[in-house]
Amino acid sequence: MDLKISDLSAASTSIRADIARFQITVTDLNQRLTTVEDHIVAMPVRDTEMQSLQAKITDLEDRSRRDNVHFFGIPEHKEGSDIKAFLTNFLPELTGLDFSRHWSFKEPTELVLCVKQPLGDLTLLSHASSATNRPAKSSQRPDIRARTL
Repeated sequence: MDLKISDLSAASTSIRADIARFQITVTDLNQRLTTVEDHIVAMPVRDTEMQSLQAKITDLEDRSRRDNVHFFGIPEHKEGSDIKAFLTNFLPELTGLDFSRHWSFKEPTELVLCVKQPLGDLTLLSHASSATNRPAKSSQRPDIRARTL
């Protein structure tokens, strides 16, 4: 009988140890679940903040590009070795406007002009489109992100 009691006591001790381990595991899982639920509750707020920041970035990118104009169809190598001199002479002749000297390249067949003093793209484009001495296949457009259009 003492042997049975000692076996039951050992089994009881083993079961209590298992229960204690399970309690620790359940407590840990409850803490993790609470953390996950808190993150899930905060997700709509973060999504709204992210959309707001994305809209702000888009607006800032468009504002930084608003004075840029792309010119297409200008024959390659027409500028020779000095692009600055070419643009200084060609663009005022093309548009009839006076420009500040601040230009950059994107691709060999596409020129991007950044106007330092805001003229408004429509003013520049209307002057350029009405010019009589521009190259036959040239065109221009405002520099706007594709997403904005």
